[in-house]
Amino acid sequence: PVRPFPQAMKPPGAQGSQSTYTDLLSVIEEMGKEIRPTYAGSKSAMERLKRGIIHARALVRECLAETERNART
Repeated sequence: PVRPFPQAMKPPGAQGSQSTYTDLLSVIEEMGKEIRPTYAGSKSAMERLKRGIIHARALVRECLAETERNART
């Protein structure tokens, strides 16, 4: 079964930090489901895991930027 990751990448500030953090948690949760099939040799699971890592890294950067903005105020 194909488990697509959320594709919408909103610019920082377009959504609250809480929903960015929630998005990050859901991406990490989906990535966890791809670990075992990746070890079993599934190429499609490996690609989904790679996409998830890229997406998670972007969300982490967004969360950090939001945290820094909030720390300045």
